[in-house]
Amino acid sequence: MREASKNKAGAGAQLIETFLEMMAAERGASANTLAAYGRDLCDAAAHFTGTKKALTKVNRSDIEAYLASLSASGMSAQTQARKLSALRQFFAFIYQEKIRADNPAATLETPKLSRPLPKALTLADIQQLIAQARLDETPKGLRLQAMLELMYGAGLRVTELVSLPLGALSLSAGSLNVTAEAMILRGKGNKERLVPLNHHSRAALSKYLAIRHVFLPSTKNQQPRTNNYLFPYHRAEGFITRQQFGVLLKELALVAGIDPEKISPHTLRHSFASHLLEGGADLRVIQELLGHTDIATTQIYTHIAGSRLKKLVEEKHPLSKKT
Repeated sequence: MREASKNKAGAGAQLIETFLEMMAAERGASANTLAAYGRDLCDAAAHFTGTKKALTKVNRSDIEAYLASLSASGMSAQTQARKLSALRQFFAFIYQEKIRADNPAATLETPKLSRPLPKALTLADIQQLIAQARLDETPKGLRLQAMLELMYGAGLRVTELVSLPLGALSLSAGSLNVTAEAMILRGKGNKERLVPLNHHSRAALSKYLAIRHVFLPSTKNQQPRTNNYLFPYHRAEGFITRQQFGVLLKELALVAGIDPEKISPHTLRHSFASHLLEGGADLRVIQELLGHTDIATTQIYTHIAGSRLKKLVEEKHPLSKKT
C-alpha cells in the first residue's frame, strides 16, 4: 500500500515538473512565476496525499474542500486566488494532454478580492530621496544612485532592474558613457519593450559604470571574473538580489528623514506611474512603459490621481464650463 502511494506521489511530482516545463517553453513564464506555481501545486499535492488522494485524481468537491481549508486557516483571498489559478492551469494542461477526461477546477469561482491601491511616494519624497543618494560618491553610493534613478526614471519591475544585462545599455566598444536615450528590455513573460532613459538616469549610470569593476567577484588570482549583469554580485544568481536592494532603499530613506515603511522597490515603480499620470500622460502610454499586457492593470493608477482627473474634466469638458 505504501509503495502504491509513493508511486502516485512520484507520478504527480513528475506531472507538475512537466507542466512547469510547458509554462516556461510555451508561455514564457518567468522564474518567479514558475517557482510560485511549483510551490502552490506541491502544497496542494501534499494536502491531497494527506487525504489519501493523488493530485491528478481529485474531483471538484475535493478542490472546494481544499480551498475551504485554506480560507479557514486565515489565508488571504489573494493567496487563495493564486493557488486556485495554479490548479486551474495545471488541470487544463493534463486535460489537453488527455491524461484525464475533465478539468475539475474549470468552473470554480475565484475568491472575491479587495484589490489594494498601490502606494506611491510624493514628488517631494522622491526628490529628497534622490538628493540624499547623490551625496554619496562611494562605489556603493554610486550603485544605489544608478539603481534608484533607473527604477524611478523608467518604472522598472524590481526583478527587471536587478537582473538587467549589461548589454541592454548598447554601449559602444570600450565606452563607459551611456548615450542612448532608450534600451530594449526583456521583461515579464519574456516580452520585449522599449524603455526610455532620461538624462539623470544616463548620467548616474555612466558614473556607476566607471566603478562597476569594484563589484565584480574575483578569481583565486584576484582577476575579476566575467559577469554580464549590470549590477553584479558574488552570489549564485550573479546579480544583486531584490531583497538587498529593498534594504538599501530603506537605509537611504532613514538617512533622508523619510519613513522607511513608506518605501520599497515596488513603491518606486508605482510612483513613476502615478507621477506620469498626474503630469498628464496618456494611460495607454503608461501601460506600454510599465509593460502591462492588460490596460485594466494600469487603470488602478487612476484612483491615485483621482483629484487631478476630476480637475481635468472640470476644466476641459464643455458641459463643465460655467456659462
